[in-house]
Amino acid sequence: MSGLTLTLKSAPDRRLDLSGLTPKTLATLSPADIARLPLQCVAGAPTVGDLFALTGSTGERLVIAGGSDRFDFVGATLSEGTIVVEGAVGAFSAASMTGGRLEIAGDTGPGLGSGMRGGIVHVEGSTAESTGGVRAGERYGMRGGIIVVEGDIGPRAGDRMRRGTIIARKSFGDHAGARMMGGTLWAGERFGDEPGIQMRRGTLISPRIGRMLPTFGDGGVHDLVILRILSRDVAARLGPLAPHALPTKVRKFSGDLAIFGKGELLLTG
Repeated sequence: MSGLTLTLKSAPDRRLDLSGLTPKTLATLSPADIARLPLQCVAGAPTVGDLFALTGSTGERLVIAGGSDRFDFVGATLSEGTIVVEGAVGAFSAASMTGGRLEIAGDTGPGLGSGMRGGIVHVEGSTAESTGGVRAGERYGMRGGIIVVEGDIGPRAGDRMRRGTIIARKSFGDHAGARMMGGTLWAGERFGDEPGIQMRRGTLISPRIGRMLPTFGDGGVHDLVILRILSRDVAARLGPLAPHALPTKVRKFSGDLAIFGKGELLLTG
């Protein structure tokens, strides 16, 4: 697969906006034009050429060789193709992403996937707070696509989420699924305290949780055929990244009943 590689020359001394660096937006530009692109919307901002050495040619794949927690909005406008980051990223990566694939080899800052509508994000490290959650000034959080995190996911994941799937190979922090209106959060190990607070709709799946909200009602053990369908669908879409298939018998809790919510918390352990 053809592609362009941007190799980091030195660590940035300020926060930078990398939302303009996608295979599609760079496809029609020459290497010289790419090198002149500013990484902030202010006068005197560093350019791509100031920070990176360019090799290869534009195509369906963009590799950022070297990461930084000051790289914000990585893949935020991605609609097609693949971005690979060989390191960490900052805030709001994959925000508003509509398609394609984003691979992150390190940890991420807050707001990963906020407003995301489609595509696949794979994080080899852990994520900070509000993964798939709502950004200030916006109405909803994640609205589609799949996020897979090999490590842990920070607190308030899926805040005001409407659609999509977030999978943590390990654990979610406290208040996962707060104000959630749809979609699925799937933990390999556990949720923290009080998942689903003010949840209206959606599904939370985990072997165990921390402190349960008193406003979730215990519906007993169920044999849910829909979980077989969910497991097959995720396996078809993610291939080797898919988690192990869910058991069909789970303990089901409904909530948040304080707001007459119709969400569900499924305990698989």
